[in-house]
Amino acid sequence: MTGGRNAENEVRLRPPRNTLDGRAVGWWRTRLLLTTAAPAGVLAVLGALIGPASSWLFAAAGAVALLGLGCTAFLPAWWYRVHRWEVTEDAVYVRTGALWQEWRIAPMSRIQTVDTVRGPLEQAFRLATVTVTTASSKGALRIEGLDHELAAELAERLTAITRATPGDAT
Repeated sequence: MTGGRNAENEVRLRPPRNTLDGRAVGWWRTRLLLTTAAPAGVLAVLGALIGPASSWLFAAAGAVALLGLGCTAFLPAWWYRVHRWEVTEDAVYVRTGALWQEWRIAPMSRIQTVDTVRGPLEQAFRLATVTVTTASSKGALRIEGLDHELAAELAERLTAITRATPGDAT
């Protein structure tokens, strides 16, 4: 025993084993393209409408488009390589982030709610996000980019495990 706790029963932060669904790459790319198209389009329309500033506005639209296309080409594949998740009988493990990686763990006894969300774009890619809300001030854990059927099964499994886990989730 260490500090009054049984070391065998402690949940430790460790690398999660599961990757996201491969369709998450396409979903992220589509999101980035849409996010890029909006400001680039607005700048291009303004450039067409405002004669004296058109060269600057067209240049800005081109710069935004190039930056967005570069991000779209490289970031989703990188995100796919670094995002991981896992659920055990003891905890939910999530690792996210590309430059600033965040590793989080939620012991089953701390879980308050489990939600599954499917936005319009996620539905088009047959994906879903599972959100695990805990009593942590850091906020909920999100596992994005899961196959929608796996996400539903995962939510059911988490609900069953947390129901059977002693604790007050506060």
